[in-house]
Amino acid sequence: MAGDAVLQELQRGVVETLVESELRDKLTLGRPLHIKAGFDPTAPDLHLGHTVIFHKMRQFQENGHRVSCLIGDFTAKIGDPTGKNKTRVPLDDEAIAANALTYKEQIFKILDPDLTDVVFNSFWMNELQAADLIRLASSSTVARMLERDDFSKRYKANQSIAIHEFLYPLLQGYDSVVLEADIELGGTDQTFNLLMGREMQKHHGQVPQVVMTLPLLEGLDGVDKMSKSLNNAIGITEPANVMFAKLMSISDALMWRYFDLLSALPLAEIEAHKRSVEEGYNPRDIKVKLAKEIVARFHDAKAASDALDAFEARFKRHELPEDLDVVEIAVEGNGLEIGYILKYANLVTSTGEALRMIKAGAVKIDGEAVSDRSLVMLKDSCHIYQVGKRRFAKIKLK
Repeated sequence: MAGDAVLQELQRGVVETLVESELRDKLTLGRPLHIKAGFDPTAPDLHLGHTVIFHKMRQFQENGHRVSCLIGDFTAKIGDPTGKNKTRVPLDDEAIAANALTYKEQIFKILDPDLTDVVFNSFWMNELQAADLIRLASSSTVARMLERDDFSKRYKANQSIAIHEFLYPLLQGYDSVVLEADIELGGTDQTFNLLMGREMQKHHGQVPQVVMTLPLLEGLDGVDKMSKSLNNAIGITEPANVMFAKLMSISDALMWRYFDLLSALPLAEIEAHKRSVEEGYNPRDIKVKLAKEIVARFHDAKAASDALDAFEARFKRHELPEDLDVVEIAVEGNGLEIGYILKYANLVTSTGEALRMIKAGAVKIDGEAVSDRSLVMLKDSCHIYQVGKRRFAKIKLK
């Protein structure tokens, strides 16, 4: 029973396990398993969406297994176009080094340093010679590469695919060979690359890794995946008050997804919370538990308690938040209508929703209700916009 409970916890939030029977077998080997997850240092800092995989790695650590956090400083020079319809621009050495350093500083907010190896694939990739790359390329076929969804779509649309792009999944698979990974974790957008690791291990006479894919976490809007470029992200280095307020702004439905993918609470406890809400318990109070847990993880318990106090004081006394990041919106001409401002700042999903919220008296600027649905705000203005009780943004028109 204990084994089943461990398996259930490790598969919590996982979209697909390939192959589950192999995972069961590996968990009975009686030795620590080697868990691999790779990250290309493509951004200087991390948000909660990135931490879904780190949290899963931590769960493996809590069951006695060792993880390798692989920083793809070499493969970042190629640029994986996963989910894109065109080649991604490779990063230069300076940007890769700076981003990789930031990753190293941030991952230990979640992972146990004593059970974590931080490795850079340039360590072995830089040793490969031209003959090695040719042998690596011979282990797969063009037909196999075109099974990858984004390559297939581009090929059918007569969009260019550079030869070096085919090397990316091969090199990611070769990382698994070098590390002799038992399990590799990745997002659902990485399934093809993760399975390539299994093929490469078989090609090199190793027992193939189990692949576990995890979902892409939706951002604050509950629609698009979390992304700083979409202004729907919660950065793990953001101030505690900002992080807390953003978590409290998510919808009640999205809250459970965050619990499943980000919380360390046992599944049984989360199910108990769901039942209590169904029986009439205020979901806001459950959301407070989630916000406190996550803020404490990236700051500390006192910061989480202080953030709760500040949040309650602000909303109970209808005070405006002062610690919001500034959202800049480019304006053509002298100004922009209120509906578009709210949409571009992700405070609403459409201009139609914006107009409905204005009509309902649910939109405020600097605490003052807006009644004019055609209101134009001038370029270079900077104000705090509010939609409903919980959605705020400090917006500068430029």
